[in-house]
Amino acid sequence: MLALKLITMNDAVHIALGLTDDEFDSIKSILGRDPNYVELAMYSVMWSEHCSYKSSRLHLRRLPSKGEKVILGPGENAGVIDGGDGIAVAIRMESHNHPSAIEPYQGAATGVGGILRDIFTMGARPIALLDSLRIGDQADPRNKYIFNGVVSGISGYGNAVGVPTVGGEIVFDETYNANPLVNVAAVGILKRENLVLARADGVGNRAILLGASTGRDGIGGVSVLASAGFGGEVEQTKRPSVQVGDPYEEKRLIEACLELLEKKLVVGIQDLGGAGLTCATCETAAKAGLGMDVFVDDVPRREPNMEPFEVMTSESQERMLAIVSNENVDEVLAIATKWEVGAAVIGVVTEPVESANGEKVGVLRIISKGEVVGEMPAGTLADGAPIYDRPIAEPTSIAMYRSVDVDNLDLSIDVASDVEAMVFDPSVIYRQYDHQLFLNTIVGPGSGATLLRLASPEVGVTGRAIALSSDGNSRWCEIDPYVGSQWIVAESALNLALVGARPTAMVDCLNFGNPEHPSVMWQLSKSIDGIAKASLELEIPVVGGNVSLYNEANGRNIEPTPVLTTIGIRESIHEIPPTNRPKVGDSIYLVNGGGASFLGGSRLVWSVKGVKAGKLVEVDFKIHRLLIDTVISAIGAPGAMGISAITDISDGGLALALRDLVGGSGYGFDVSAAISGSYYFTELPSRIIFSAPSDSEAVKFIREAGLSVEKIGVVTASGFSY
Repeated sequence: MLALKLITMNDAVHIALGLTDDEFDSIKSILGRDPNYVELAMYSVMWSEHCSYKSSRLHLRRLPSKGEKVILGPGENAGVIDGGDGIAVAIRMESHNHPSAIEPYQGAATGVGGILRDIFTMGARPIALLDSLRIGDQADPRNKYIFNGVVSGISGYGNAVGVPTVGGEIVFDETYNANPLVNVAAVGILKRENLVLARADGVGNRAILLGASTGRDGIGGVSVLASAGFGGEVEQTKRPSVQVGDPYEEKRLIEACLELLEKKLVVGIQDLGGAGLTCATCETAAKAGLGMDVFVDDVPRREPNMEPFEVMTSESQERMLAIVSNENVDEVLAIATKWEVGAAVIGVVTEPVESANGEKVGVLRIISKGEVVGEMPAGTLADGAPIYDRPIAEPTSIAMYRSVDVDNLDLSIDVASDVEAMVFDPSVIYRQYDHQLFLNTIVGPGSGATLLRLASPEVGVTGRAIALSSDGNSRWCEIDPYVGSQWIVAESALNLALVGARPTAMVDCLNFGNPEHPSVMWQLSKSIDGIAKASLELEIPVVGGNVSLYNEANGRNIEPTPVLTTIGIRESIHEIPPTNRPKVGDSIYLVNGGGASFLGGSRLVWSVKGVKAGKLVEVDFKIHRLLIDTVISAIGAPGAMGISAITDISDGGLALALRDLVGGSGYGFDVSAAISGSYYFTELPSRIIFSAPSDSEAVKFIREAGLSVEKIGVVTASGFSY
């Protein structure tokens, strides 16, 4: 008999916990009875959108996830790719959007902490962070407060924990008013032999909770925050659902866990993020096909009188669950003491039991004061949420966008003044980040991609490098999520080529509005199809990611915002790539694989001129692959074939790319070619510009590859002449 009172549908507790009547009936059918409050709370967090992907899982299956370099794809805490010579690279991307809208500093800080735990859970040392931020109109004081708090939270946590923030992007747009997007990616490296999975293998093995004590912060976070939008004001009642982070605790936890994994003292390990101890226990048990008894009274707490449901659903930060064989328990506890990390045995792995239909089922039992207060099949928590095939309908706005021929509008283009309206200095952000921790950063913030030495204390210096680029564009995807998502993948892949790296894999953060709206589900489905198309064409598998839904405020959904972080490997690094070192007198060349003037989807039309219209054209992937291959060869050659600076043409078009080319050098440019005003702002993919001497080998090499190369101007000592 269960020790707690059972909850019926008439009590309506499930509604308060974010469950529907049908979902309550499903839980009742699984258990063969009404659930009690502990069980209902645990199902509510595990069946939330954040944990279960119940609205998106049907569509995510269409994303290609296998590739020659892929070791682990979706389903684990992080994707893992082969770095060569017995080295593996772990990568993960997550969102912390709703918490950051409520408590910007802690929401962003704990987003960083959570993504780092996803990395070292795999046995990898985290070596880099990237942030992709989207904040509302900065004329609004609330949005300005969110921006400052988010940046401070990322820098405060990342700098203190000792992991450099090496790249990312920032977008300000009214679509994110009151609902910012805070997407963070992390990368780590490990010896492949030290790779460990989140499995509770071994009947009789102990579950040891490592790290901070458990409090009431974060209780219900994934169900309260991630499954509903915001009303007119940020609700004060949601504040307790935002976790509080401690980077110094996380640093100790990193070192303790890496030592445990290096010494092979754990069978499996899982971080406690969304849904807390509920998620960690049910998922590790379910993956092994076993059960687990959890003794909640043995969980170290920092607040008095916590109920079992609070202990099981708390999202207090800096905690890990390790599955340890009995003979290693004492050594694990000793290492935790050495690193001043809390540790307690709180559970035991159990045999599966025979269900009513004769199947062997792992059961999760929650025990308090010697009595069972919760008993559920572990698999029904971890993977038992309903999968919804929600209605899909094309938004009426799509036809409206396409009906306007923006290329034939009188837009009164003034290149010099229009480009000024687009310029934002990202250094106001990355100056707050320490991007040189570990001294591995070869190309840092301010470039399209970052480049890091593939090195750590555990694996040494390899002579290879990792390239990373984080990219997104809601404007393109609002106009056409299918083609717009292709453009984003194409841009991210090309950014890696510009630092000489071969795109290898990607992770995504799919940020969309309310999935109960058919138009939002259409956007999500089309975006996934666009990513899948580009993934197959460019051979860049999707090895993990995150879906963030219910991004809406005051009844308005955000524009569809898929964000991609692409990772690539550069096999040898003998000199710094020429990302932004132009030389006065060098010629400026345009490599055009994208076509002629075309303002569809452009920032000029949409944001500067205020014309919400346009259409996109699909990527010519044959040309794009040729451009990527050619650029990689040129950048990897000695002296980069004379190239002194190089950048792609994407958001803002050629006009903004020219400014990026000279970057922080203090130099200018003089464009002498006869270029139309509209072409300056065309954002078609498959185009780059670079600076080099007129007799450089690069020009001949690119032309011989079959690409169009045109001299359009020169680098000058100062000034911008279009």
